[in-house]
Amino acid sequence: MLAMQRGEVPPTLRLYRWRPSAVSIGTFQGLSEEVDHEYCRRNNIDYVRRLTGGGAVYHDFNGEITYSIIVPRGHRLAPDNILRSYELVCSGIVEGLALLGLRAEFRPINDIVINGRKVSGNAQTRRYSCLLQHGTVLLDLDIETMFSVLKVPAEKVSDKMVSEVRQRVTSVRDALGREVSMTELRDALAEGFSSALSIELGPGALTAEERESMQQLVREKYSTDEWNARR
Repeated sequence: MLAMQRGEVPPTLRLYRWRPSAVSIGTFQGLSEEVDHEYCRRNNIDYVRRLTGGGAVYHDFNGEITYSIIVPRGHRLAPDNILRSYELVCSGIVEGLALLGLRAEFRPINDIVINGRKVSGNAQTRRYSCLLQHGTVLLDLDIETMFSVLKVPAEKVSDKMVSEVRQRVTSVRDALGREVSMTELRDALAEGFSSALSIELGPGALTAEERESMQQLVREKYSTDEWNARR
């Protein structure tokens, strides 16, 4: 976003995974209230506060793809109407899932569902003269680990609660009823974004300046208790 604000990089789509698995909390949440630090430490699970709002999200390295799309203010993919911008960007995911044979739909304000069950959650922020939207697409669902990472008291985790989550949330593998590889999902999402948003994708890499800025941000912000535990 900082490099784009300076006009040094083009609009950018990223498809990525979290290694190690991690939990991200919304910018307005309290880390100690949302995340079981001890469980994360024992199981090599990271945690970080993100720039966008919303609830805590468990990012499973083996179970999801995360995307982010960043465009400058005034770009055709960044209309002033926030709901419209969500729907526009999310159409790339809907199209990508259609290529896999899934009938998904956008559900305002920022979810994508299959047969009424959530498969993708999304969030956005507008700053540095840019729009950033990012979100997750669930390839698989590990409810037990999710409940362990997030602060859900063990005595409250029941078969009924797990069943209720499965009624509200789904995954690509569950919806298709077959094995789907991470590569297959990645390629479908890339093609879906390209088709739905009428964009031509090409490979890119961080510039030297972006890498330097990234390392500074990790060191001075995103790895610090001052940022992650500030509430």
